[in-house]
Amino acid sequence: MRDQYGQDVRDERQRRRWRIVDLAEHAGVSRSEAHRIETGASASLEACLRVGLALGQQPALTLRANSGEKAQRQADPVHSALGEIEASHFRPTGAEVRVDEPYQHYQFAGRADLIAFRRAERALLHVENRTRFPDIQAFAGSWNAKRAYLAAELAERFGIGDTWASVDHVVVALWSAEILRSVRRHAATFAAVCPDPPEAFAMWWSGHLPPAGTRSTLVAFDPLPGRRQSRRRWVGLDAVATAEPRYRGYADALDRLRLARVA
Repeated sequence: MRDQYGQDVRDERQRRRWRIVDLAEHAGVSRSEAHRIETGASASLEACLRVGLALGQQPALTLRANSGEKAQRQADPVHSALGEIEASHFRPTGAEVRVDEPYQHYQFAGRADLIAFRRAERALLHVENRTRFPDIQAFAGSWNAKRAYLAAELAERFGIGDTWASVDHVVVALWSAEILRSVRRHAATFAAVCPDPPEAFAMWWSGHLPPAGTRSTLVAFDPLPGRRQSRRRWVGLDAVATAEPRYRGYADALDRLRLARVA
């Protein structure tokens, strides 16, 4: 993001006599993300657009790569492994699968980590893979925007018609102690944005189509379930409160995936 945009945001905020927390509240982003935008640090395109709209601006952003700057998207081998596992699993079920699929709905823009869809049955599965939740408010804002706009934009793009018969938005979170702590600590937030049980995701996973309707779900997922067929691959939000972690944290999962040559 250009430093000039951050300066423009700061100037307009100060002209309105808003504190940084006021800007964050009006834009529906976290205070830390609003601060990152003002200082020219890496921030999501969606957050930049939200801030610009809150200030009555039309952001014109130029993305650039500087050798002295950190990459805006840090490499995340575990995240990549989750996407590869899911794509490899869903393709043989007869679903069309897309990875890192972009979408834009007026001021909202983003990417879906993975989508699987069946045109004839007008069924859509949208998966967001998560290995960490560093900012719960930013996650909730981004997730809500995708739930609101992603399906309609994809329906138009793929010629589905006015709407899908069934839409399943699923947060697939690494089954780690780190993730379980985050979900338990913010139980009310996750219950609000992912209120539905995992049965529809289980049907997608088994190659069956779920019933009509729109659902939002979170599952704690194990990319390496082991040799025992009875070992559960995931648990839903209700079970997270008492589930034992499969991995101590991100580093543990990465080490084990590399040993299995998945990451």
